[in-house]
Amino acid sequence: MPELTTAVAESPRKARDAPPGGSEFAPLLRVVRGRGLLRRRPLWYALRIATNALALAATVTGVVLVGDSWWSLLLAPLLAVFCARTAFIGHDAGHSQITTGKPAARMIGLIHGNLFLGMSYAWWNDKHNRHHANPNHIDKDPDVVADVLVFTGEQARGRSGFRRWLTRNQAWLFFPLTLLEGVALKVHGFQDLRRQSPRERALEGLLLVIHAAAYAALLLTSLSPAKALVFAALHHALFGLHLGLAFAPNHKGMEMPDPDGERWGHLRRQVLTSRNIRGGVLTDWFLGGLNYQIEHHLFPSMPRPHLRLAQPLVRAYCLELGISYAETGLVDSYRQALRHLHEVGEPLRAE
Repeated sequence: MPELTTAVAESPRKARDAPPGGSEFAPLLRVVRGRGLLRRRPLWYALRIATNALALAATVTGVVLVGDSWWSLLLAPLLAVFCARTAFIGHDAGHSQITTGKPAARMIGLIHGNLFLGMSYAWWNDKHNRHHANPNHIDKDPDVVADVLVFTGEQARGRSGFRRWLTRNQAWLFFPLTLLEGVALKVHGFQDLRRQSPRERALEGLLLVIHAAAYAALLLTSLSPAKALVFAALHHALFGLHLGLAFAPNHKGMEMPDPDGERWGHLRRQVLTSRNIRGGVLTDWFLGGLNYQIEHHLFPSMPRPHLRLAQPLVRAYCLELGISYAETGLVDSYRQALRHLHEVGEPLRAE
């Protein structure tokens, strides 16, 4: 990797001794941009979007054709998988990975989020962008705010009642709780409408209602009420589990910046709080490219297919600067995340 070596060698002392503020990141950014890894891949995304839309349409058609039979339930896992693909496309649209134009990105996000999934694109995008700005920061990252789960001992000590029991057992309950995430995402979307501007609320709300009505109509006209309820429960449970499996390894158990301590620059803030997952094509597909979490956080607008190309550059640069670069297998990533949740709840179990 001569280009990277040259970029680092331009000013090694400046890279190592630069004050917090992101200047360590500049040499890496120059190399990545020079390799063309920040250029959009519209044809790549067009193919994925079209393929996923056809898969969704085929699954829905299958539900109609199979009709009022318990065999229809076999299509619920397929629908959950393709809905997860849909969520990954919406995620990429929110980061402007698909197109540089904000109106086009928003349209893609609204279609894949609100219309196809019944999940508010505006709600998720606002929350996710705040997470990207300050990952694992206890005061600024909405993903580590004390809610159903807690992530620090201080948060655990503040629990009481049923939530205290949840915290004591949160490592064991994590994956069962993800079975509720598919429904929770829809609820959060409707709740967030109150925050949105009137114009945004009208469009987002309309698309959410259209999704809910179309989903209910599909199941109730194809299946008996009992089968429709079981299908919806299975679909949403597996959808939530799939998303949980994709997002769980990314940051849980990684560094959590001290709110009152040293302020990290962009490079350290993103690298030290993130974890990559090793694997091949299947892992890339299953995790929607989020297995390259470090590269995604450093370059959130980088198209998904370029993340694996940026990985060796980022890893080598971190090694040059002596910055820890976390990478592990999929199963071990879950073990590390669950171990962290288990340790947070340990003081409550010792009472």
